[in-house]
Amino acid sequence: MAQSEVKARIKPSESVIIPPLFRVIYINDNQTSQEFVIESLIQHFRYEPDAAEKITMDIHESGSAVVAVLPYEIAEQKGIEITISARTEGYPLQIKLEPEAG
Repeated sequence: MAQSEVKARIKPSESVIIPPLFRVIYINDNQTSQEFVIESLIQHFRYEPDAAEKITMDIHESGSAVVAVLPYEIAEQKGIEITISARTEGYPLQIKLEPEAG
C-alpha cells in the first residue's frame, strides 16, 4: 500500500487574538492559615517556598496581593480550584479576578 503525503499550508494571520489578561488576587482574612496560602501558591502557581512565603506576608500586611496574571480562562480555573481546596479545608479564602490594566 502506498503512503500518501498530506501537506497543509498555514498562513500566518494578522488577526491573531491575544486573550485578555486577568490578575488573580488573594484577599486576606483572619481564618485562612498562612500555611494553606503558602501551599496553594506553591501547588497552583509553582512558586518557590521562599517566594510563596513573601507573597503570603504581603497579603497579610496589605490586605490583598496579586499572585498571578493569566489569561481569563486559566485565571478563572485557578480561582475555582483554590476556592474548592480552601472550602474543603474549612477556610473562607477569597480569590478575586480583575482585568489587567494595559
